[in-house]
Amino acid sequence: MRTDDTSIAYEPVASYNTYLEAQRAVDYLSDQKFPVEHTKIVGSDLRLVEKVLGRLTYLRAAGMGAATGAWIGLLIGLFLAIFTPGRFPFLLVLWALVWGAIAGAIFGLIGHALTGGKRDFLSSSAIVANRYQVLVTTDRAAEARRLLEVGTPQAAQVPQTPQTPHTPQF
Repeated sequence: MRTDDTSIAYEPVASYNTYLEAQRAVDYLSDQKFPVEHTKIVGSDLRLVEKVLGRLTYLRAAGMGAATGAWIGLLIGLFLAIFTPGRFPFLLVLWALVWGAIAGAIFGLIGHALTGGKRDFLSSSAIVANRYQVLVTTDRAAEARRLLEVGTPQAAQVPQTPQTPHTPQF
């Protein structure tokens, strides 16, 4: 059974500019046999970053719908081919793939037309943090700091508090 995580006190032992650096710090602690189940990586100053990938046209909407429909048709065709007696089950799979692609293209066109031109672009979204802190339970924080200080000669940027010394940056 899991413990109630909200009642456990954590304190920062290191702060990093990227998630990869914070991940490497926790990996280093794990390599040193530190019990990493007492560790958290917490991102702060979150922001949404949306990268625009390109214009969404009717042709592209139909193509994306056809590709999705083809996959669904292929899965249905394979499932039906397993349970359908006959000499040519691959024909059943092929027909399901073709009809899935046709239906997917139609649904892609209809879906794009229903947006009314309000979002004629493709994008990819991600939530990213400005800083990443490695937090450790209070009873193990001193040990984690000591291990991270021994790890590398560079100092990390850590919030200035009396009990939180500078720790290495990976």
